[in-house]
Amino acid sequence: MALRLYTYWRSSAAYRVRIALALKGLAYESVPRHLLRGGGEQRSAGYLATNPQGLVPALEHDGHVVTQSLAICEYLEEIHPQPPLLPADPRGRAAVRAMALAVACDIHPLNNLSVLQYLRGELGQGDAAVTRWTSHWIDRGFTALEQLIARHSVDGLHCCGATVTLADVFLVPQVANSRRVSLDLAPYPKLAAVARHLESLPAFVAARPEAQPDAE
Repeated sequence: MALRLYTYWRSSAAYRVRIALALKGLAYESVPRHLLRGGGEQRSAGYLATNPQGLVPALEHDGHVVTQSLAICEYLEEIHPQPPLLPADPRGRAAVRAMALAVACDIHPLNNLSVLQYLRGELGQGDAAVTRWTSHWIDRGFTALEQLIARHSVDGLHCCGATVTLADVFLVPQVANSRRVSLDLAPYPKLAAVARHLESLPAFVAARPEAQPDAE
């Protein structure tokens, strides 16, 4: 299975896919695309031919390209189902997807690089205002996730049930983003406990931004 991951060390979306690949024990070629250098290597004509959205990650599998981190993770689940990252029962799968989507659709899009660049550039906001913006949306999302973890976690170490799922894969990179704006996790004790446990697991350690070959 020839896998090539277009990635960037600080991209939380790419971080999710790296975790999923590590959990499934899948080897891959890392192809970094620097999101800032030269106006952003992800906007080059060559990369746009791979991913017309000009975003990372993108996963190439035997010449076939899959984009968007959730789609990539579910694709990996389908082609390499062990260990499973989705529960066997429909309600459990729906709960896990809802938690992953809370990060992917509601939290992350409001504090990703392109949004922050627009706030600073087009809207003329300073660093303090941008940090307030980022912290506000993470706090709002984490407040909801704290309740969902209380509802769905069995052992207090995972977002849903008692094994690693896609909800966990999506949570940890967003927690890493929260640290970049010094967000206090004390108001979300269940979420913080889950994150601490997950970040100690080998697959999550291997996928960390600072462990990547293009880390600066």
